[in-house]
Amino acid sequence: MAKKTVKDIDVRHKKVLVRVDFNVPMDANGHITDATRIKAALPTIGYLLEKEAKVILVSHLGRPKGQVNLKYSLKPVARHLGELLKQEVYFGEDALSEKTKIQIESLQAGEVMLLENIRFYAGEEKNDPALGVALAELAEVYVNDAFGTAHRAHASTAGVAGFLPAVAGFLMEKEISIMGKALAKPERPFMAILGGAKVSDKIGVIENLLAKVDILLIGGGMANTFLKAQGYEVGSSLLEADKVPLAKTLLKSARGKGVKLYLPLDAVVAEEVGVEASTQTVAVDQVPEELKILDIGPETASLFGELIKSAKTVIWNGPMGVFEIAPFAQGTMTVAKAMAEVEGTTIIGGGDSVAAVEKAGVAAKMTHISTGGGASLEFLEGKELPGVAALLDK
Repeated sequence: MAKKTVKDIDVRHKKVLVRVDFNVPMDANGHITDATRIKAALPTIGYLLEKEAKVILVSHLGRPKGQVNLKYSLKPVARHLGELLKQEVYFGEDALSEKTKIQIESLQAGEVMLLENIRFYAGEEKNDPALGVALAELAEVYVNDAFGTAHRAHASTAGVAGFLPAVAGFLMEKEISIMGKALAKPERPFMAILGGAKVSDKIGVIENLLAKVDILLIGGGMANTFLKAQGYEVGSSLLEADKVPLAKTLLKSARGKGVKLYLPLDAVVAEEVGVEASTQTVAVDQVPEELKILDIGPETASLFGELIKSAKTVIWNGPMGVFEIAPFAQGTMTVAKAMAEVEGTTIIGGGDSVAAVEKAGVAAKMTHISTGGGASLEFLEGKELPGVAALLDK
């Protein structure tokens, strides 16, 4: 269902509370090491400033567990954002103090303020209605532009939306529309590539996608559980033995639905994970019992690459191996480079897959890179996200 966006509401000279996702990595000196999430919010912030709104930004950073912990202060983010916007970003040191309320009241049209980490309040993650009301009292309009936290029913992502006119920002709108269209009306062949360590993290995703895709490629640690379900021995590899029966059911379900499901044909194996590891490539029916599968092998990578290039819509979530370490990166890099050659829609579903396309230097060639790992997974599962559900319908 389409949601109202910031363009569907009058924001001129109004105090607009914007939930952003500024949960960014910093070094020990408070320097931001990757500003992707801050930059992703700029179109919405820029639009509001152009419309002469008074912009109040709210975000979390890290897991301070409901207590003030200055290690997780957003003050360095306010500085960085000010540099990007080329204007001062005021900082509300205690989101709900009288001092901050006075600061907000004195904001002029076209000025910006960032509140301190909302997770310093215990009520945030509990979605305490009192915190939702307190946040709503700071503004006249609420905009959610934090897709990365949309799967959480927190006070600043869902609660506050019950007390103010609530609409989507441009990033939220883009996430919902591109992924929504891919799932509802994909150009075919429609393919999903799933990797990562565990089947258990992606059961709902696999079940939902089996009803929608034409082709499913499975790699990474989770492939071991499917290989075991097919009767192969996987040596000392990561294996969810309790999920083998489920993997058998999913394989059967794929066959019943006519989905072409591909598993690795060969694998890169080693005794231990490490840069200096002594590796060998073996067929999946030849994995020595003392070795671990740590990447898909070259034959699989080549097959996956060719299949990917033939698709018209591709969603990728999860690496093919331990790609952070050179000897086990080749499979993931091959997939990333093949994605760059797809002539249709390519969607990277958050998390490690984002790091992989960046490492391969092909991020700019993707149609859409999701900013939310957990949120994009739940979206792919077909779940309604609380932060989206709370927004006004068009």
